[in-house]
Amino acid sequence: MAEGFVDEAFVNLKGGDGGAGAVSFRREAHVPKGGPDGGNGGKGGDVWLVADHQVASLLAFQDHPHRRADNGAHGQGKAKHGASGTDLRVAVPVGTMLTDRDGEALADLTAPGDAWLAAEGGRGGRGNARFLSNRRRAPSFAEQGEVGRERWVRLELKLMADVALVGFPNAGKSTLISRISAAKPKVADYPFTTLRPHLGVVRTGLRGLNAATGDVEFVVADIPGLVEGASEGRGLGHQFLRHVERARALAVLVDLGPLAERPPEEQLAVLVDELGSYRPELLDRPRLLVGTKADVAAHPWPAERLRISAVTGERVDELVGRMAALVAEARVAEPVAGGGRFVVHRPEPAGVRVERDESGTLVVTGRAAERAVAVNDLTNTQALEYVQARLRRLGVDRALARAGARDGDLVRIGPFSFEYEKDAP
Repeated sequence: MAEGFVDEAFVNLKGGDGGAGAVSFRREAHVPKGGPDGGNGGKGGDVWLVADHQVASLLAFQDHPHRRADNGAHGQGKAKHGASGTDLRVAVPVGTMLTDRDGEALADLTAPGDAWLAAEGGRGGRGNARFLSNRRRAPSFAEQGEVGRERWVRLELKLMADVALVGFPNAGKSTLISRISAAKPKVADYPFTTLRPHLGVVRTGLRGLNAATGDVEFVVADIPGLVEGASEGRGLGHQFLRHVERARALAVLVDLGPLAERPPEEQLAVLVDELGSYRPELLDRPRLLVGTKADVAAHPWPAERLRISAVTGERVDELVGRMAALVAEARVAEPVAGGGRFVVHRPEPAGVRVERDESGTLVVTGRAAERAVAVNDLTNTQALEYVQARLRRLGVDRALARAGARDGDLVRIGPFSFEYEKDAP
């Protein structure tokens, strides 16, 4: 991967505002009192986050975190409706998890094409032609467009790899991935050469696993070296460990070279402990134990365990074959996805709710009630009468009574406040 790899970002998303409805009356020859013909405003565009396999990093959001969809056009006379704003589809890497600012899960985009509606565009306001009734023959008001939703979302990329290479710094992970794939990570003989994860695609012939070609193709992730205490956040522990979570199998690399700071068994014990402390379920993943640097080995390694040299190529093909077999078995064991992909989400609460805040004000919440107040001009007598009737139909008066509203209590719906009167809506 490029040096500009970024795996965590905040993004501000804003749906387009709805267009305003028009107040207009027909003006034609021989029609002295034409009826209302104000058109509706167009809906604002939605903002969608979409998993795209062509995007490898969250770098695009680092310096430019704001994304806006188009606004809807205003309605016009002669019943001309405004055009809807264009939706904005924001590409993110496959494997991106979305949370709100409090850390609650919103969605998990784990497959190409997975999409999540992040910021809904505002609905367009209705023109005065929509308010014509037997009692209201010449409506003099129209609705404003609804403001599009705006929110901050935290993006966290967890790489989608089949095999994750886990080991201490300088254990030979970068050298190995550069040998078995086309990935070209930085390689040198000092710790923390790798500061960002790298992905490599490996293709190998493994007969019986793919009847068409006899080949298995899988993705290997070179995870930056772990240190003791990584599961507790030491160093860059959590940033590194998150990329192990989705791997189907693990290859734990143990340094057998003369410059290794710990004996092999101690390396292995620390690595396994860090994985289990971070996510206990990682210990249930299929894993290979691999001794590296066999060409300069200075420590013993059990004969039943694989020992390789990425520099000379010793037993590297055997390692690739074992990786491919683990991946193939894991893929077969995975449940087949249904027709639609599962997305974590929190539905909008329905209906009307009334709660008393610290100041004693009765606060009415509920999208329909808030919208009725927000999009209408309450200085217009006809509009005010319409809103009062609309709130009655939504059950706001009943909800206030249940909440113990008394004459003179201050009631707030969105930006609008009024004093409660028992006989008033």
